[in-house]
Amino acid sequence: MGASKVPVRAPARTPAKTPARAWQRMLSGRRLDLLDPSPFDIEIEDIARGLARVARWNGQTSGDHAFSVAEHCVVVEQLFSILNPKSSPEDKLVALLHDAAEYVIGDMISPFKAALGFDYKDFEENLETAIHLRFSLPAYPKTSLKKAIKRADIYCAYFEAIQIAGFSKTEADKFFTRPPGDIRITIAPLPVVEAEALFLKHFNALNSEIST
Repeated sequence: MGASKVPVRAPARTPAKTPARAWQRMLSGRRLDLLDPSPFDIEIEDIARGLARVARWNGQTSGDHAFSVAEHCVVVEQLFSILNPKSSPEDKLVALLHDAAEYVIGDMISPFKAALGFDYKDFEENLETAIHLRFSLPAYPKTSLKKAIKRADIYCAYFEAIQIAGFSKTEADKFFTRPPGDIRITIAPLPVVEAEALFLKHFNALNSEIST
């Protein structure tokens, strides 16, 4: 008699992995691809809502409310306008939107950004570019404009540090840049709904100036 044949089983198939979701659904209904953001999936209402719910200083601030990125953006735009009185509405809108990407990625403190390296910066810049294109702004603002906005941003950080983040003036002078003596800003953290409305109010006012 011939040897009996033993049936050979095919190796079990490894289930294909489902690609990780790389988009976020917004309340507007938009789905924003985080790896390849499209200007068509960006809405100002989503930005305002997100930024109003992101806390500066990781929430380590005094008062009943967190100081939101939405309100921070408004203060930076105000400082930018004071420092650059001849700036155009478009420039002011770029200033208002300088941290708009944080409605998706959140507000990371500077030391953590440095630790993440350039990949993070590329990710952030892709979002910024899409946001600028969505609102008919230059995809890549001039270096001089970016420096002027950064100056206002640094001054805002100083006011935040000494007014709500627990820094003494002596300590703040070591880590931040003290604004000129004639510039004074009061940092007053707002409730989320008010911060969202304030951001939208400033956006709409600047957008109307551009449209006329």
